[in-house]
Amino acid sequence: MTTLAPARSPRLRPTVFVLAAVVSVQFGGALAAVLVPLIGASATVTMRLLISAAIMLAVIRPRLRGRSRAAWRSGLSFGAALAGMNFAFYQSLATLPLGVAVTIEFLGPLTLSAVLSRRARDIVAVAAALCGIVLISQALTVPWAELDLAGIAWAALAGAGWAAYILGSRSAGRHFDRLDGLAVALVVAAVLVTPVGVLTAHAPALTWGVLGAGVGIAMLSSVVPYSLELLALRAIPPKVFGILLSLEPAVAALAGLLVLSQALTGLQLVGMGLVVAASAVVMVGGGAPELKEDAAADPAAGPVTRGE
Repeated sequence: MTTLAPARSPRLRPTVFVLAAVVSVQFGGALAAVLVPLIGASATVTMRLLISAAIMLAVIRPRLRGRSRAAWRSGLSFGAALAGMNFAFYQSLATLPLGVAVTIEFLGPLTLSAVLSRRARDIVAVAAALCGIVLISQALTVPWAELDLAGIAWAALAGAGWAAYILGSRSAGRHFDRLDGLAVALVVAAVLVTPVGVLTAHAPALTWGVLGAGVGIAMLSSVVPYSLELLALRAIPPKVFGILLSLEPAVAALAGLLVLSQALTGLQLVGMGLVVAASAVVMVGGGAPELKEDAAADPAAGPVTRGE
């Protein structure tokens, strides 16, 4: 009995870390959805990025001196992708249920992995995911005039930003140590979105309750999941990591139900299942070779596909 625990613990612990990160980020998204109606989507994402950047800078203390121009270009592009991804996602939360927004957004990294892998099976998986997106968007059951086309467009744009974030993470990982690139990108993203967030914020402006919610969102959506994922990627293959992340739409639907009372229809759940299954199929094959090589060189810069 005593010999089994040490053998299984090293395998179980990183899996628990990834699952905890998935739960953390999706319940952070649910908390953000609560704050969006109060201060606006732009102000909410501004609070998250500002607080996240401050915490990560204090914890990581990235080395800024002696960086090359290529490194700074990489950090700036990474930050721009991070800003666009989060800005679009929070705009979608203003009108879409959390599970729907995350599922549509998930199409971005899924498509990127399939394109880079160039496997016919992955292309078929993406096609199945597209069918799932049609179901979850209710395009077949709701009149076109009643569809939330703006919310769907924002979520799709967030998916494109997520794909750009993955590529930016790979590039930053080649120029920065550990999570230095992420800390720099968070600062860049915060600088980019703050003017819009300040100008569009509506009452109540900044109260202790709003500030506390902002800290909670920053911790749940950024600090905690990034840290847990970094620890997990040191112990499990990127393929396993990717498969576990494919559960995010389902966890988002659960968070939306428990926190926001957002129940999905049967067809929407079927569509979500198609997206989750398609993501698992793509990841089981090992994902794109380029992503796997980057992860081996720098676990923090490879397959960390945190989108919201």
